[in-house]
Amino acid sequence: MELILAATIVLVLSMVVLGLYCIKRKVSGRSAKKVLGINIMTFFCLLIVSTVIMFANGNVYAEVAETQAEGGVNGLGLIAAALSTGLATIGAGIAVAVSSSAALGAISEDSSLLGKTLIFVGLAEGIAIYGLIVSILILGRL
Repeated sequence: MELILAATIVLVLSMVVLGLYCIKRKVSGRSAKKVLGINIMTFFCLLIVSTVIMFANGNVYAEVAETQAEGGVNGLGLIAAALSTGLATIGAGIAVAVSSSAALGAISEDSSLLGKTLIFVGLAEGIAIYGLIVSILILGRL
């Protein structure tokens, strides 16, 4: 487990240094996409390897059996709570990006539209709050 933690720390620090290098050299276009692709593939490979190692050692099954014997929480409920919050925030980020850029364009043409555009941006931000509320409700049932 310590090996996975060390590999994760090295991965994160190397990607931060690589990102700072790209910003300093003003790397953009295909090179930036290639760096991002390498980062994402490395992250998912490390995630898969760590999952395989945890299940191969049998530690996961022992901990699940202990928590269920003690009347612990259900793992699928925790996954559902995490997914509801995570997917809602991703959706809210996409919605805010689209609506706020359109709002800025509309405000630049007619400044009297500020109030109306703020409503749409606020509604897009509300998506994340709905996901958080659902997550709290799920955790309350566990």
